[in-house]
Amino acid sequence: MRKRRNDFIQLSILVVLGTAVVLSLVLPQLPGRSREVQLLEVSVIFRETDAALWSNTRLGMEQAAGDLGAELRFLTLTRAGDGGEQAEILRREAAGGANALVVVPADPWELSSRLGETAGGCPVVSIESPMEGTGLTVAPDNEALGRKLAETVLEEWTGGMVLLLDTAGESTGVAARLDGAEAVLTAAGVPVLRQTAAPGRLAAGLRVLASVRAAAAIMAFEPYATEQAIRAVEDGGLHQLVYGVGAGTYVVGALERGSAAAVAAWSDYAAGYLAAEGAIRLARREEYTAEPLPFTIVRGEDIYDPDNQKLLFPVTS
Repeated sequence: MRKRRNDFIQLSILVVLGTAVVLSLVLPQLPGRSREVQLLEVSVIFRETDAALWSNTRLGMEQAAGDLGAELRFLTLTRAGDGGEQAEILRREAAGGANALVVVPADPWELSSRLGETAGGCPVVSIESPMEGTGLTVAPDNEALGRKLAETVLEEWTGGMVLLLDTAGESTGVAARLDGAEAVLTAAGVPVLRQTAAPGRLAAGLRVLASVRAAAAIMAFEPYATEQAIRAVEDGGLHQLVYGVGAGTYVVGALERGSAAAVAAWSDYAAGYLAAEGAIRLARREEYTAEPLPFTIVRGEDIYDPDNQKLLFPVTS
């Protein structure tokens, strides 16, 4: 009797173990289960040939992707600012199965006019410049940023011309910053010179421009142009104060050295997180909105304020 009971218990255990093995093999193949564990694919297309300037933005995107279950694919252009190539990459990524697209538009007008053709029904999130047809734009209030940066110049201006570096190209976000700054300076009676320049040759070009040597201050309106303007001043032994945008490692070092007077900065990490989160939620057909990114003016003496340290030196969890 006892032997029969033991046999029955052993048989029951074997049946339970066998059932567990079968279920472990079958469940991953079930349609509902596949959908549950499948990661969304999000393609991120920058406007530069090198995404190094967007390193903190990428960190924020990667954090959001890890939190929300997505895979990211980062892409750059073979020629910086090539709107046509960027549109073609968007088309290719959408056709290749991307669930959502995040883009820093090189030419917002061209890209928005071709968005239906390139993205199809794939949700698109824009960083920096608003575009018609996108589901979300992640950016500060660009005009307000330009105006505030110009007000910072006025606080320290004692005379002389202010050189405005126009590296916007077709970027409406960068152009809005420049326009806002120019309006404030002109209204205050400050002589300004708007100098169109290609970001890729900016550092070398600034060192030989007579207008640079005549300027009391230089203003740049996007991170790469800011970095290149500082390099030109430092390498050329120039004396101009540089006011710019962004909080990259080189720019923060320049603030500390005194080569940069002040920058308008926001959390690139937060921008990346919001952009990726928005893309993922829109791909899941969820409603999602984002307020304009808050920004602050940072001077060299303010770098190590507690709030600015969080902004300039983001730490991921």
